[in-house]
Amino acid sequence: MKKTQFKGVIILFITAFIWGSAFVAQSVGMDSVEAFTFNGIRTLMGAAVLLPIVAVRDFKGIKDLSSEEREKRKAKSRAEWKNGFLLGLTLCVASNLQQSAFNYSTPGKIAFITALYMLFVPLIGLFAGKKAPWLTWVCVAAGAVGLYFLSIPEGDFTGINRGDLLSLLCAFFFAVQITLVDRYTENTDPVKLSFVQFLTAGSISCVLMFIFESPSVLAINAAIIPLLYSGLLSCGIAYTFQVVGQKYTEPTLASLIMCMESVFGVLSAAVILRQIPSGREIIGCALMFAAIIAAQFSDRVKIPKKRD
Repeated sequence: MKKTQFKGVIILFITAFIWGSAFVAQSVGMDSVEAFTFNGIRTLMGAAVLLPIVAVRDFKGIKDLSSEEREKRKAKSRAEWKNGFLLGLTLCVASNLQQSAFNYSTPGKIAFITALYMLFVPLIGLFAGKKAPWLTWVCVAAGAVGLYFLSIPEGDFTGINRGDLLSLLCAFFFAVQITLVDRYTENTDPVKLSFVQFLTAGSISCVLMFIFESPSVLAINAAIIPLLYSGLLSCGIAYTFQVVGQKYTEPTLASLIMCMESVFGVLSAAVILRQIPSGREIIGCALMFAAIIAAQFSDRVKIPKKRD
């Protein structure tokens, strides 16, 4: 087990803060541009941030490699492009569902509902033959109750917010994306995988932007600050911080720190946009956050066997 270092914890807290506060930037950006436009531009910005790192790693020391080693590197690169493309397709669906949710819901609610991907991941694992611990099912139930308090006003199912449903779908597709990342990152460069993922998601979103939306330079210019924050910081820098932070942090602790993304999302919305959650929504957030945290320990908690 890796040893946790203070610098790793600090870096991951910064990562969680950037991701959480980016929900506000995404919400503000939707005042000027539509979902495909926003995501297309910001994910390409993220790819641009990672491009120099990928370029340096690809060409570093290539002259000193034998012909056999060069072939192995080329095969590895082809696999990274193929897998990164599949990740990009999934990311494109998830991120555009999330971005569309800002038309109907608040950043704080979207942040917490999106965080349910941490409960969807073990459920998706069932289809791969992975058994989910009993505590995972308890967490899923608690998360569902929390979602009820957060999204359904006073038990009125007719008042379900369309944005909350989009966020729930988004959480599912993020869980699929995370499952694929877990499958593809073995023996690959995670930064290059992320670069191809951002490049793919951004390119597809831009194509859809021209088909279904009417982007304009004036509108994009009006949203330039949210775009820069979401693109350069959230997509590019925060991802790099995540990789570095996890290198120096024990996996369970790293997951717990990154869960703070949802809390920072609510706090940022309250401070910047003055969107104060109601008492019912706070109860829902608390239940969901507790379920997400408890889920991180599901593999470590076992029911003691009865002795004869």
